[in-house]
Amino acid sequence: MNRSIEKKIIPKEIRKIIEMLESFGFEAYLVGGVVRDILMKREPKDWDIATDAKPEEIQKIFPNSFYENKFGTVSVKTKNFGIVEVTTYRIEDSYSDSRHPDNVVFTKKLVDDLKRRDFTMNAIALSANGKIFDPFDGESDIRKKLIRCVGNSQDRFQEDALRMLRAVRFSCELDFQIEEKTSLGIKKKYNKLSKISAERIRDEFSKIILSPNPEKGIRLLDEYNLLQYVVPEVLVGKGIKQNHHHVYDVFEHSIKSLGSCPSKKLEVRLASLLHDIGKPGTKKESETGSTFYNHEFLSARITKSILERLKFPKKVIEYTSHLVKNHMFFYNYDLTDAAVRRILRRIGPENLEDFIDLRVADRLGSGIKTPKSKRLIEFEKKAFLVRHHPISTHDLKIDGNKVMEILKEKPGKVIGEVLNHLLELVIENPERNNEKWLEEEVVRWKNGKKTKLKTPKGELSKKRMGILIQDF
Repeated sequence: MNRSIEKKIIPKEIRKIIEMLESFGFEAYLVGGVVRDILMKREPKDWDIATDAKPEEIQKIFPNSFYENKFGTVSVKTKNFGIVEVTTYRIEDSYSDSRHPDNVVFTKKLVDDLKRRDFTMNAIALSANGKIFDPFDGESDIRKKLIRCVGNSQDRFQEDALRMLRAVRFSCELDFQIEEKTSLGIKKKYNKLSKISAERIRDEFSKIILSPNPEKGIRLLDEYNLLQYVVPEVLVGKGIKQNHHHVYDVFEHSIKSLGSCPSKKLEVRLASLLHDIGKPGTKKESETGSTFYNHEFLSARITKSILERLKFPKKVIEYTSHLVKNHMFFYNYDLTDAAVRRILRRIGPENLEDFIDLRVADRLGSGIKTPKSKRLIEFEKKAFLVRHHPISTHDLKIDGNKVMEILKEKPGKVIGEVLNHLLELVIENPERNNEKWLEEEVVRWKNGKKTKLKTPKGELSKKRMGILIQDF
């Protein structure tokens, strides 16, 4: 039996669109995720409307709309809700490519439109006056916190294999369980995911990574044999045991690190999952145990390859790779301010919080109970105090033009070498960052009498002897 909710829950501007369609003799309902979110008392992200009006009829009612697809979706502009998609009821033909319907047929029946949808919780319609139309008991499944396919699960996944990733994503986002027959359908049809474009996989994968429970998401992808079509490189870590700092193999550590990541940034969460992905390729056994020398560099290269394959934006690829490459930054109690400045120069002071979050994820993902070690807390304090010190050639009180003027040189490699030399000296002692001293140093450089650095031995690079130091 269908029930009703208070119509005031639906914003007036959205109700107005539905009522406008009805005033011309057409049916119109809110459908899909928006209805699910309303019933779950969540803030809807999109307001989608289904109607028996055809696209050209919708456009006559809403002249300031546009129609640029073959699926019957007209985009109606609103003042407060952006673009609202109004779509004609439709029946979708066979899906020979497991991605797109071979043919779309418009229909006059709402139930025909709802039965083509993926899950029962997304196959509920809501009228402008608050009446719920729920032919597949989606509201009951919402109460039970179940993700269940509309009709035969194998048919739904055969139609569009991306729905398998959507099931996993909804499970992570909503904390729902995937119903038994739906799970079986995924296990039967998992290989169809190979036909889905990298861009569509990327979008669902990103939502899984950013969900409240990404660890659950990766485990489900593994359980359903879907991970091999998303990030198969993660699977290589299964059974790769680590040194005495870790109680888990690389695979388990990677998943737990992702689940422990305190950041809500996509790049930091991706780095939490992928930071050790190069360990299987660098593992060596010694008398003292397993070593993974330089694994962070291989991990960064593999990370870049994965994200490029999945068509992530360039900025996401570059920053995630940067996080992975530098996640092993070394610190100790006796680290000088100059050494801290060098670390900040390498990672970028604006990125400090992200690197700390990545280190916390790495630590907790190793089975350690406390998020931060005393050394990390001490490093944070020092980094906070020196974060505004000069750590880039852009911070110098002298620029390349002045260096060229003093040296009587044209732009080239030498100018860069001089600026980097000046920066190292200023990082060692920020008081040197004044125009007069820097100009005098350029003259000393020119005369072969440049100032020598006094960096303590071993401070510029991490010692890698015996078991790789995992400086949590």
